[in-house]
Amino acid sequence: MAGRVEGKVAFITGAARGQGRSHAVRLAEEGADIIAVDVCRRISSNEDIPASTPEDLAETVELVKGLNRRIVAEEVDVRDYDALKAVVDSGVEQLGGLDIVVANAGIGNGGATLDKTSEADWDDMIGVNLSGVWKTVKAAVPQLISGGNGGSIILTSSVGGLKAYPHTGHYIAAKHGVVGLMRTFAVELGQHSIRVNSVHPTNVNTPLFMNEGTMKLFRPDLENPGPDDMAVVAQMMHVLPVGWVEPRDISNAVLFLASDEARYVTGLPMTVDAGSMLK
Repeated sequence: MAGRVEGKVAFITGAARGQGRSHAVRLAEEGADIIAVDVCRRISSNEDIPASTPEDLAETVELVKGLNRRIVAEEVDVRDYDALKAVVDSGVEQLGGLDIVVANAGIGNGGATLDKTSEADWDDMIGVNLSGVWKTVKAAVPQLISGGNGGSIILTSSVGGLKAYPHTGHYIAAKHGVVGLMRTFAVELGQHSIRVNSVHPTNVNTPLFMNEGTMKLFRPDLENPGPDDMAVVAQMMHVLPVGWVEPRDISNAVLFLASDEARYVTGLPMTVDAGSMLK
């Protein structure tokens, strides 16, 4: 049986590891070829979160190739529109089209209250998590329209795009902004049969969440908290008895939104949150 996105091409940002790599693999499993980008270096001032590397992106490439799918991969900063457009255009030329865009790249930094957040942390956060999403879609839309087959755009937001948490105000602002981008793009691109939706994960088991800084944020009462210590508090965020979900859980939502099963779904903020929004 043919895959759910058989013969389609997907452009994915932040694809070196975590959710981005998972999205690339999941879509490739279902028949898509991939255009993958990642910055592969540190751009945030938070030393607690390890940066993605060229080796991480190379591993994503090998995983996709291992599924007998084609992949074009480049090191690109999503704040650089010209570089994004160049890799999209090159990828389309090599792979023959563009059908799916997953604007997934994101960072975490800081941990201060909004009034004490540094300008550097704010500028990095908004630059990557909001402006980078806009630039990703802006770079891809001409190829989607010229292809004449419509398309699906999925923007990665967060439960923090739908409600607030303390000590992450710049992240909350960026992720709320992503919802505004999603809704506006959905209205503006609908005439071209291009659907635009957002996914809103809760905590996800990736390096962006599973790091020393996050563990200390959840358990400031402990000197050296670990995952088990964090899980006790993280589970309180949810209705279901888990502290976090896995990248593949988000990828399955992305796959649905990218597939023809969701052909009339647009403008939807889809939560994958273990019931977090009920709390």
